Formats: sequence, structure tokens, C-alpha cells
Amino acid sequence: MRRRTFLELSAALGTGAAVAWSGPAAAAGTVTAGGAGAGTATGGSADAGLGGSHGPGPGGEHEPRPDLVVAADGSGDVATVQAAIDAAPSGRTEPYVIGIRPGTYLGQVVVPADKTWIELRGLGRQPDDVVVADDRANGTVKPDGTTWGTSGSASVTVSGAGFTASNLTLANLFDEAAHPEITNQQAVAILTRADQLVFDRVRFLANQDTLYVNSTSASVIARAYFKDCYVEGDVDFIFGRGTAAFDRCRIHSLNRGSSPNGYVTAPSTDIANPHGLLFSRCRFTSDAPAGTVYLGRPWHPSQDPNAIGQAIIRESWIGTHIGAEGWSDFGTWPWEDARLAEYRNFGPGALTGDGRPRLTDEEAATATVADFLRGSDGWAPDLGCSSR
Repeated sequence: MRRRTFLELSAALGTGAAVAWSGPAAAAGTVTAGGAGAGTATGGSADAGLGGSHGPGPGGEHEPRPDLVVAADGSGDVATVQAAIDAAPSGRTEPYVIGIRPGTYLGQVVVPADKTWIELRGLGRQPDDVVVADDRANGTVKPDGTTWGTSGSASVTVSGAGFTASNLTLANLFDEAAHPEITNQQAVAILTRADQLVFDRVRFLANQDTLYVNSTSASVIARAYFKDCYVEGDVDFIFGRGTAAFDRCRIHSLNRGSSPNGYVTAPSTDIANPHGLLFSRCRFTSDAPAGTVYLGRPWHPSQDPNAIGQAIIRESWIGTHIGAEGWSDFGTWPWEDARLAEYRNFGPGALTGDGRPRLTDEEAATATVADFLRGSDGWAPDLGCSSR
């Protein structure tokens, strides 16, 4: 598979379903996308992880009815996702459920810090029935002549604590091939800045910098739990200083047609934070040639020496696209100085040479999903579907 282009991604999203378009991206006027149907081209959700689902899907007995419904065809309470966020009450201490009917919803979505405990729930039968997407990159020019930057490129930005998304797709449709004049092509599908976030059966689609797990400052802990998700990209496509636990997810590296083909992670965890990125019982897949992708490299934003990134991959299947070296330097920053390790992985890319750090059994015993998420407040979303 070649690296996904804008038109290919748009086609993968399907045609013929209702489309709601809002926000600055509407000015581009070039997106043709519909609702359901990415199918196997993007990995789907049926095989996203190594295990099964949590139980009843949307509308099941364990899920409350939506407080508000989004529908692009006008049959709901509002027609866009941002309108639903804007209509939600501020300062909630329990979930406010926004149900999203099948379709593709184009336009930037921002969940501000005062919109706490928002839940976006796709009401289709599978995650590719509901697509929330935008089209911008770091170097895309804004109306005022400046550029968006990496953070500003995000299709969805979450600053409200307690946010949940389930059974839907979040994508950035920026077409790298169509914009050779843009050199900074980072294009984020979602940027998270808040604590206690849950993503359950969600697909994240983009190329470079797909999933940006961040916090409000280097000294602030922001935790996110990803269960049975699918993440797709090529360069540094899971990155940031946030604490994130990926549980039975599929992590798919696109083929860029170059060598190296890319890097899965780029953690920038602050040295004071014992928990960065954790992948437990996941699948690392790709159509890229053997040995052309790295598991990750340590990112030091603004050359911050305290960004001693952590990424741990344990009990996961790793494909042939990962080479013997496993990890890579980031500019002048050597990967050996970061907190990168594996534990009991398997598959053709799970080589165990002396050059790839491995956790001891004792270290692994305290590097679990629970350890990464509990904190001082005992947060335990892994104990049940959308549990808090």
C-alpha cells in the first residue's frame, strides 16, 4: 500500500451519505467525502485489537440515551459536531452524551476547558459510519497570512477533562501530494490537553502527527485511555508528553515509499512524569517493506533537555516493518538516553537483540495499564466500558 493521499482517504470514507461542513476548513472547498464505509482499507474496527469488545454497542443497555443528537440531514437537534459542543452545558461533573448519527462531518471541532465530561458517541453500527474530519496542516496559511502550526492543524482539540469518544472516526484529510508548496506537513487528527480521557473503538486517520497526546504544561499530568482503537499514520504519528495507555489497539504504519518509512512514536514525556506512552497487547502492522519503520524516537520540544520521552511496548505483536534496531535518534538526541523499552513482544518484528532494551519481570510488574492510569485519584477506566 502506498502512502494514503487526500483523494484516496476521501474515497475510503465512502460516498452518498449526508455531509455536514462547518468551520474554517469549509473555505478550501475541495473535500468530497461521504459517510460510511472505510472497510479494510483503513483497518476497520473488527480487528483493531487482539481482544473483543466491551459489551453492548451504541444504544445498548449499559449506555444512557444521548442528551443531544447530531445529524447532518437535519433530523437531529443540531447539524454539526461543533454546534453540539457549543450547546452542551459547562462545568459538568457527569457525562453529557452527544450522539452522532452516521455521516461525515467536516470542520474543526474544539472542546474548551470549561466543557467537561462531554461524550461523543457514534450512533452507527461501526466506527467508520461516523467520521469527524478537517483538512489543514502545520504550514496551511490562515486568512490572516500566518500558518496554523502543528497544534492548530488538529481536526479535533480536547481541552475539557473527562472527555469520551466511542464508535467513530477522527481524521485529518490534508493532502500532502496536492500541496508540495507546504513544507511543514504535520496534520493532526486529534490534540488532547486534558485529564481522564477515554477513547473506545475509535479510528484515528492521518499521515504525519496523527495523534497528539499533550497536557497544559510539562509539569501537568494528563491521562488518556485508548481501548480497541485503530491508529494510522507514518511519521511520529503517536506523540507528545501526555500519559497514554493503548489497550488491545491496532497501530498501523503507512508506506511512505521511502527509507526510513517513518516512526510510530515520538514521546516527549517530562523527566518528572514516570508514565508516558504504553502499548499493551496491541498489534503493530504495516504494508511498508521489511525493516523500514522504527518503533519511535525521543522528541525534545524546543530542545528541552527534561523531555526524556517514555514509550513501552509490551506483550504485543510486531510486524516485519520494524527493523532490528527498533528505535532511532531524533536529530542530536540519542534514543538510548530516553525511556524506551519492550517486554515479551512477539511476531517477526519483535527482535530481541542486545540493542533493544527490555523490561525485567520486576519492572514490567509496575508498567501496566492500571499503573499508568490510576494516579492518586484511583481512576480506572480499564475496568469497564467507559468506566470512570
